[in-house]
Amino acid sequence: MPPKKWIPHDEVEDRPESSSFPSGHTSAAVAFTAAVAPAWPLAGALCAVPAVMVAVERVQSGAHYPSDVAAGTAIGLAAAWLVRSTPRLLLRHWR
Repeated sequence: MPPKKWIPHDEVEDRPESSSFPSGHTSAAVAFTAAVAPAWPLAGALCAVPAVMVAVERVQSGAHYPSDVAAGTAIGLAAAWLVRSTPRLLLRHWR
């Protein structure tokens, strides 16, 4: 978590004291968006806006470093890929 002196606003006192790596909020938002987008492109595009806003807010509020958000994004994308690929991979394995 970035030091309190780096955050120039009052929200700095409301931060949790736990580790900030990776950003779970960003992971969840990106995973949902990436899982929905292939099936419903319009819904995926609409979900992308709040997902980006979540990522930006996590850094702006001082809850995370940009690297925490980047790692959360990578985890979210990997989770969405796994969710969408698992049925195909299982079918290929059991044929």
